[in-house]
Amino acid sequence: MAAVLHRTTRSTTTPGTAAPVLGIALAALATVVWSGSFVTSRALHDSVPPVQQAFWRWLVALAAVAPFGARQAWRQRAVIRRHLGFVVLASLLGVTVYNTLVNQAALTTSAANMGMIMAASPVLMAVFERVGGVRLGGRRVAGLLIACAGVLLLIGRGGAHFAAGDLWMIAAACCFGSYSALLRSKPAELGGAAFLFTTFLIGAALLLPAQGVSLAVQGGFTPTAGTVLPLLYVGIASSAVAFFAWNRAIALVGPSRAGVVYYLQPVCVALLSWALLGEATGWPQFLCMGLILGGVVLGARR
Repeated sequence: MAAVLHRTTRSTTTPGTAAPVLGIALAALATVVWSGSFVTSRALHDSVPPVQQAFWRWLVALAAVAPFGARQAWRQRAVIRRHLGFVVLASLLGVTVYNTLVNQAALTTSAANMGMIMAASPVLMAVFERVGGVRLGGRRVAGLLIACAGVLLLIGRGGAHFAAGDLWMIAAACCFGSYSALLRSKPAELGGAAFLFTTFLIGAALLLPAQGVSLAVQGGFTPTAGTVLPLLYVGIASSAVAFFAWNRAIALVGPSRAGVVYYLQPVCVALLSWALLGEATGWPQFLCMGLILGGVVLGARR
C-alpha cells in the first residue's frame, strides 16, 4: 500500500495509451471494493448506528493513510490552506455526508437496492462534465445510456420495492456524483496522499457533533468480530484503497468514463448480497446485468 500511495505524489498523467487502461482498471477496483461496503452497511444495520459506522470508518481510514499522507500533508500545508474551500467541500461531500447517508439507507432497504440506486450517480457525473465543456463522444454516451437502461430494467423487472432507505440512497448518489465531478478541479500541486489524509481528517472532524449526539441518544455498540472486522474492511479497503483508486481514475480518464465503469456496482452488489446475505437474485437480474456490462464495455473504450 505504501508503494501505491507514494505514486500519488507524481504527475496525474501517464504517457501513451497506458493512462486510459490504468484509469479504467482503478475505477473498476474502486467499484468492486465499494460494492462490498454496501453489503457491510446492510450487515451492520442492526448492530452499529449509521453515524457511528461512518465515524469509526473514517478514523480507521485516517490511521491507514496517516503513515503515507500525514507528512506529505504537512509539507503541503500552504497549498491546502490556499485551496481550503475545495478541500472542505470535498470532505463534506465525499466523507462526512455520502457514507453517512449510505449507512442510514441500509436501515430500511436491501443492499441490492442500494447498489442499483447508486448507479444513477454516473449520469450526474456526465452532466457535470458536459456542463464543464467536456465533449463526451457518441460511444461513451451510448454506453452510458445502455448501462442506464440495464439499471432501470434491473429495478423494474428485478422486483425492487422502494422504501424510505431508497430516498436516502438517492441523496447519497447525488452527493457522490457531485464529489466525483468536483475532483476534476483538484489542484494539480496537491498530492494524492495529502489530499486523502486531509479530507479524511476534516470529514471525521465534521462528523464529531453527530457522533456525540448518536452516543448520547443511541448508546455505543459492542465491539465483537462481527462489528470490528466489517469496520476495518470499510475503513481500510473501502476508504483508503478505494478512494485512492477512484481519485486517481478521475485524474486519468475523467468522471464520465470512470462513471460508466461505476455501472458495474449494481452487478457486484447484487452478486455479493446474494452470496453473503441471501438476498434473492433471479434470471431477470442476470439478463439486466449483461446489459449493464455491455454498456460499460462500450462506454469505457477509447
